[in-house]
Amino acid sequence: MSHIQESSLIKDVQIVTLKPFADERGRFMETFRKEWFPQRSWDIIQTNRSDSKAGVLRGLHYHFQQVDYWYVIAGKIRAGLYDLRPSSPTHGTAQTIEMGEENQVGVFIPVGVAHGFVALTDVTLIYVVDNYYSGADEFGVAWNDPALGVAWGVEAPLVSDRDAANPKLKDISPDKLPR
Repeated sequence: MSHIQESSLIKDVQIVTLKPFADERGRFMETFRKEWFPQRSWDIIQTNRSDSKAGVLRGLHYHFQQVDYWYVIAGKIRAGLYDLRPSSPTHGTAQTIEMGEENQVGVFIPVGVAHGFVALTDVTLIYVVDNYYSGADEFGVAWNDPALGVAWGVEAPLVSDRDAANPKLKDISPDKLPR
């Protein structure tokens, strides 16, 4: 049975410690169950796969209509999170979580929490979302904004042109931020 706990830093972020069953043939592990997250309806679902080379940083992104659940199937990442929700008691809090290899966890990321990751090795990330992808519901904030204080532990990652153009938090229009 997997163990689920709320992040000690960001409200509503759930960290699932996954339990592998292994023998000489290999291993089996449940990586997602909708019942782990009773606060969400998983009626509409999409699953995505992201492959990244070591040194790639993706993010930070946030949504108004979609939650994410991440699981690393190969390699290792450092996930970066930042609570943008003004009504949250943890508004303005940053957190990093090592995922993959020796830390077999899944991470549930609620609406309004900015998220991204740096690939510490070549990596394959699977993420489950509760709504179909819509570019109209994907927003970004600069991964290296010092006001966020996300401890990436890298200085010069490979970042897409789109993510490199994400604005600093102070430059985002209030109507483009969670309410």
